[in-house]
Amino acid sequence: MKDGFIKVAACTPEIQVADVDFNVDKIISQLEKCREEGVKVAVFPELCITGYTCQDLFFQNALLDKAMEGVVKIAKTTADSDMLVAVGVPVRANGKLYNCAAVIQDGEVRAFVPKTHLPNYNEFYEARHFAPYRGECAAIDLREYGQLEFIPPMEQTVFVCEEIPELVVGFELCEDLWVADPVSNYLAKAGATLICNLSASDEVIGKDSYRRQLVSNQSARLVAGYIYCSAGDGESTQDMVFSGHNIIAENGSILAESKLFENGITISEIDFKKLAFERRKISTYPASAEWDYSSKDSSFLDMENISRERFSLEMGETALTRKFAKTPFIPSNQAERNERCHLILQMQSHGLMKRIAHTHSKTVVIGISGGLDSTLALLVCVMAMDLLKRPHTDIVAVTMPCFGTTKRTRSNAEILCDALGVTFRDVDISKAVLQHFEDIGHDYNDHSVVFENGQARERTKVLMNIANQVSGMVVGTGDLSELALGWATYNGDHMSMYGVNASIPKTLVRHIVQYYGDTCTSDTLRDVLYDILDTPVSPELLPTDESGTEMTQKTEDLVGPYELHDFFLYYGIRWGFEPSKVKRLAKYAFEGDYPDEVIDKWLKTFYRRFFSQQFKRSCLPDGAKIGSVTLSPRGDWRMPSDAVAKLWLEDIDK
Repeated sequence: MKDGFIKVAACTPEIQVADVDFNVDKIISQLEKCREEGVKVAVFPELCITGYTCQDLFFQNALLDKAMEGVVKIAKTTADSDMLVAVGVPVRANGKLYNCAAVIQDGEVRAFVPKTHLPNYNEFYEARHFAPYRGECAAIDLREYGQLEFIPPMEQTVFVCEEIPELVVGFELCEDLWVADPVSNYLAKAGATLICNLSASDEVIGKDSYRRQLVSNQSARLVAGYIYCSAGDGESTQDMVFSGHNIIAENGSILAESKLFENGITISEIDFKKLAFERRKISTYPASAEWDYSSKDSSFLDMENISRERFSLEMGETALTRKFAKTPFIPSNQAERNERCHLILQMQSHGLMKRIAHTHSKTVVIGISGGLDSTLALLVCVMAMDLLKRPHTDIVAVTMPCFGTTKRTRSNAEILCDALGVTFRDVDISKAVLQHFEDIGHDYNDHSVVFENGQARERTKVLMNIANQVSGMVVGTGDLSELALGWATYNGDHMSMYGVNASIPKTLVRHIVQYYGDTCTSDTLRDVLYDILDTPVSPELLPTDESGTEMTQKTEDLVGPYELHDFFLYYGIRWGFEPSKVKRLAKYAFEGDYPDEVIDKWLKTFYRRFFSQQFKRSCLPDGAKIGSVTLSPRGDWRMPSDAVAKLWLEDIDK
């Protein structure tokens, strides 16, 4: 359970209708496999002890008595396990029959959680056999079936983990999710972070997609983990077919999913600290109900007699099987990635279009280096002018070569501008920078930060003054990753009148430019974009070699690989993970790519720079939010510029 991860399972055993002994043995067999895998919460299908499709056999005492014996047998096999288990079983209480989840742990049946909403339409006839739960309570006497010490209640219950307070488990059964007002809504308001659904959902064409969306959306709406476990092979096929569709979701993301028509165990790990972080962050998420731990009985909204039970789990490190993308900002699916890139370009260009129209700018002015960021910003400028139905010549692209500019980037900048039909200006700033060095008494051979920043600030001055010349506005090119690291010259490339890339991480910038190149119709434009993509990332502020072709300065050699920093940014800032947890996930995701000591080195660099460079983010130019992570001081991220990184750096070494 280290770092908040809990291993969970949705289990669909083979069953035989009305053969309780067979079914119980199959359930116990899967429980043993779950125990071996380190599962802490295991969920089985609705009415799996008897079979969902028993029909009028549910009226037979022989079947109901045997089902209770089966529950007791399963409970006894868990005597040496702290796993929380839920199995579906019919339960007699209050002169009625209820469709229940038997919640089991450590040799005991802790509670029977009844189904609230009974489908009685189309192929479903549950109301013929079962009563809907309306808040009534009962004590189920299992002593005659061999369990002597404990008489469990039948009531709505949430289970709170003593060792991990973020883990609160609630149960609903099949139709309880499909209705307009799902039971899980109330369970989540009561604090449940994990919803377990015991289901027997038959398969019809198109239902699997809807089911997947339903589970994903409910987990997102509730900011919860969700285990959906459905009946499979062995149920009667007299009128229906069951596919055993099991789904494990976390806040809208599908972590694991079974193949249809394959019984078995679906396992993943849900991050409950992550869920708790997101709930705290969302101001509209309701506070959990206050509960009296000394009493089982509490009232909850319009549902009565909801109990809050405590349970314990043995602490230890959860082995991870779920995937953590190396590039979390980039969809792995090609079609989805293309759609994402297209949408981002639309958002960027519409944001810039609005700003151009509002300021009545006759032009936009942009510095072009032949690198990725300025290329993307220029493409956005072109799209904005197209939206405004204005000529591309209203874009003034300025290249400003100096001591570190290579022939390749200089050439690519000019080819790019020519292919896009924008106004191109070449302003060599070497003389101006040398004059500035002379004015302030700086030795040219001293390649310190003064040498580098003198060029960056000169470029910004040139852009601002040209913008005044042509009644324009300066479009910034810096990206989100650079803002996180503070990899920008204060009052240099840090400053503009509108920053179109401010919410886009470097790893995503590359894919957007790639997408534009793949989909454009000009061979010349495509070729230059591909060459820009192949060019190493560099600020080009240190002198080149004598030939002027080789860069002597590469950004990732200085601050670290951007794929690592974007990973750190996503998990450390977006999700608020502790640095030690970020480190664990990075080593897991990048295993074989980077040695552990390299990840440690750049993680420390990330946090050190993230804290020390906040002052640059505190006075950012405007720029539209594009994704779930942005560092605008007017938007998602507000941080004091003099905060101390000591706590975070110490956590890395824990």
